Amino acid sequence: METASQTTRQADAPAGGWTAQIDDMVAGRWVNPETGKPASVPYERIVIEESLDGAEADLVASLKLGEKFTVVADADTWDAMGSRIAKSLKSLGPVDTVILDHPHADMAHVEMMKHKLKHSEAIVAVGSGTVNDLCKFVTGLDGRRYCVFGTAGSMNGYTSSTASITLESGLKVSLPSHTPAGFFVDLGVSAAAPKHLAAAGFADCLVRSVAQVDWWLSHRLFGTLYKTVPYTIQEEDERELNARAGLLPKGDVSAQGYLYRVLTLCGLGISFTGMSNHGSMGEHQISHYIDCFAGDLHKGTLHGQQVGAGVLTMGRLQQQMLASDKPPVIKPTQIDRDGMAKRMGAEVAAQCFAEIQPKIFDEKGAAELNAKLEALWPELRQELLAFIIPIDEMNRLLAAAEGPMTGRDLGLPSEFYREAVVHCREMRNRYSFLDLAADAGILEDFAAGEV
Repeated sequence: METASQTTRQADAPAGGWTAQIDDMVAGRWVNPETGKPASVPYERIVIEESLDGAEADLVASLKLGEKFTVVADADTWDAMGSRIAKSLKSLGPVDTVILDHPHADMAHVEMMKHKLKHSEAIVAVGSGTVNDLCKFVTGLDGRRYCVFGTAGSMNGYTSSTASITLESGLKVSLPSHTPAGFFVDLGVSAAAPKHLAAAGFADCLVRSVAQVDWWLSHRLFGTLYKTVPYTIQEEDERELNARAGLLPKGDVSAQGYLYRVLTLCGLGISFTGMSNHGSMGEHQISHYIDCFAGDLHKGTLHGQQVGAGVLTMGRLQQQMLASDKPPVIKPTQIDRDGMAKRMGAEVAAQCFAEIQPKIFDEKGAAELNAKLEALWPELRQELLAFIIPIDEMNRLLAAAEGPMTGRDLGLPSEFYREAVVHCREMRNRYSFLDLAADAGILEDFAAGEV
């Protein structure tokens, strides 16, 4: 017999259940509104349910990954769901376990995992972030199919076709990989997870506004690729999730369901664009800089927590610049290469400087961009304002989800967070309002007010 709370949870789910629309994408029935043609995503099964207890073995068996199983988890995800999955899989065949001790998604751990999983047949990852990225990247090297069970909605990496890996040089990059054959979510498990994990995932969803502004800016100024489909597929769910932001810290299952829908659809967006720009622009650059260069100042905060602070920083910068009906006027790009080497190390600085060459403007390039800004600004400004969630509302939403909102909340010295805001644009070739503000000579003054 259902309880009243269970009935309410089910009523809060979208018509068709938690994988409505997602099922059509997986089955190839979904029609891409940009092309008018059926499109699919590289998945065999995506299952999101209030409980998967007792269904684990059947879900894995449906993928036909093999007859010998290796469950990969860390200590937390093992306790949350890994041991339960391993026990269930014993009904299908032999089960090995790999329980990682405070793993990092870096090349040293990739090499270690290549060795540990060398003879593994059917790999079952348990957990998002590091565990999933390592399993995804290692299996992607030789094309082995794998599946993943989510234990917390802490980031959108579950369904992306890239893996965030730190190179030997210390530079964190998104490397091409593949998607898991199956992605399975027990909403009850995620609802019981520590509340800071859902807050991190929510911040990764709040990215939409600032990333869309940055991506459209780049498209209009330089003709870079832009697609609307990653936004249209999650638009309705984004509204539903934002309406439940304050329920996430309370372990509400319905809020978790919409969190996973937005995270999943954002990740699936990469299947239609071939890139992550729709959900990763200036705000992610701030997070990447923290990951790569904070060193001992880093307090071990999650990707999504750092992104949340970056979202609010980018929101303030974008809305400050868009408040003017006159376009910014840029000067030739100033890059302090010696400063880069001091902050990043000579090897990483050289890699980054080569990467950002397309967005470095000389006198002629600056003049041409100023002419384009002068002609486009009235129209461009209105286009960008249409994408925005007002900064006061973003502040309210992230506070309701109980996520960190500043560099200080992340445990970082204000001086370092300001350094990240000013210099993270030097890391990769994605043009954002950080670049526009820097070339206009206002970024450092803006960053001085960030804490």
